[in-house]
This record gives sequence, structure tokens and C-alpha cells, in this order.
Amino acid sequence: MVAKRDRRAISGVLLLDKPIGISSNGALQHAKRIYRAAKAGHTGNLDPIATGLLPICFGEATKFSQFLTDSDKRYEARIKLGQTTDTGDAEGQILETKPVLVSLSQIEAVLKRFAGAIEQTPPMYSALKHQGRPLYDYARKGVVIERAARRVTIHELVLLGFEGDVLNLDVTCSKGTYIRVLAEDIGKALGCGAHMTGLRRTQVGGFSIGEAVTLDKLEAIGEAERDALLLPADVLGRDFPRVDLDGDSAFYMRRGQAIWMPRLELHQLYRIYDEKQAFIGMGEVAEDGKLAPKRLVVAP
Repeated sequence: MVAKRDRRAISGVLLLDKPIGISSNGALQHAKRIYRAAKAGHTGNLDPIATGLLPICFGEATKFSQFLTDSDKRYEARIKLGQTTDTGDAEGQILETKPVLVSLSQIEAVLKRFAGAIEQTPPMYSALKHQGRPLYDYARKGVVIERAARRVTIHELVLLGFEGDVLNLDVTCSKGTYIRVLAEDIGKALGCGAHMTGLRRTQVGGFSIGEAVTLDKLEAIGEAERDALLLPADVLGRDFPRVDLDGDSAFYMRRGQAIWMPRLELHQLYRIYDEKQAFIGMGEVAEDGKLAPKRLVVAP
């Protein structure tokens, strides 16, 4: 535990390769301790059974984490056919076992049915809240809460391999997609049931697993080298257009005042920079045509 007086007010984005066996929050707290960071948050939950890309935001970068939370994700998933579990993954208790009598052509045909916009019912073993408590709290007590189905999008679903009763898939999907539920639904469509036995997140928005670092690596290197791994906060908004302000406009923007900027698109979000190329924050063009601040960084 890092004493409060020893914490650092650092800012930036760490691309972490989360190991198996710990929660996203556990990985976050570990990284926060290594960096002695005063403030940190992650950008999308990974179950303990899953590994892979977990972007972590420190300090001022936490103000813009929603842009990654809302972004598309990509996964490599391993699915075992012929068995269903109460959690939808290998950590649960087996509920039913059936013979696997499916061909490659049947699998390919079923996978095509899950491409595009689909409906998913969130699993009981999830962190979604009901009356202030996560659903997994109810599930562990045998209580089932009614959940409304919601629409998600499977942008791409590629069969990487099929051997015996195991499927390996590459899935690119919208936010809010449960790969466990996708595995179960594929099993139902094939008539034999299925559950997820492995999951690795390989991409979040424009960031890929090849850019990520492990907790072991962070422990092994010095503080200066660790700090050099942090990406600046503005990378979280890099998909939005950029606006550069002169000195006077930047002065007023930093004080929370909207400014008039010609030829900007109504309701569009923009990355905002001052005359020295320093990132100020994110702004949105309001109905009156002025660029209004949405999230601003604290000037160093």
C-alpha cells in the first residue's frame, strides 16, 4: 500500500496486458501501486479468466476514458462445444453435456447468422448493477434478475480454427458485447451447447495488444522507464478533429468559457490545443455556434 504522501500526480495512458487470474480492478490497483499514482481508472472490464489489452488512465487522462470505454473491441476467443455452464465460461459449474455432431460447414453457416446487429441478454454473472448491486451478487445466491436484451454489433466474426469440440474465433464487436453470451448463443444455434474457455482482448479502439506491457515488465524496470511508457491524455480523443486556438481564445477556454470559432460543425466534439500545441481538453460546438468546453485538463 502506497502512503498518500508518497503518491504522484502523474497523468497519461498505460496500455497494460492484463494477466489471467485477476480482475480488471485488481490489475488497475497493481499498476496504480507500481506508479504510485494518486488517481487511476481503467477503460473496460475484463473477467479474471480473460487476458489482454486493458488501457489504464492516470490523473488527467481519466477525464477522457469514456472515449475508449465506448469504442469497438477485438478478441480472440476459445469456445468448447458440447457443454454449458452456469457462468457461460470455464469458471462455472457444468449444467449439461451433449454430443458434438457438427460439421465445419454447419459452423460457418451459424457464424454468419451472428454477424451484424444482434440481440444479447446480459448474463447474471456480470458486473451490471441492479438496485445498486452487481448481478453476480444475486447470481451467487441463486437469485435470477430479469434482464432486458440489448442490441450490440458484431463487426467481424472469423473462424480461426475448429478441432474436435473446440472453436477458435476472432471477434470484432461494439461496446457492451459479452463474448461469453456469444459463445452460449452459438452453442444453442448448433444444438449442442457451448461455453467460453479462453479470451484475449487484442484491440481497444485504435490501440492493439502489440503496444501493451505486462505487470511483470513494469515491476522489473525503473520509474523513469515506466513513465516513458505513458501515452499523453489526448490520444484518447485522437479520432476527433483538432482545433488550435490563439493565446486569447485559449485563455478563455481554460476558464470554462465558450468561444466563437467559424466553420466548425454543430454538435461535433473537438480536441483543443493552445498556441503552444499544449492539449487543453475536449469541446463541443453548441447550438449558438460557439465551441464550449466539455472536459478540460488542469494546466501544469
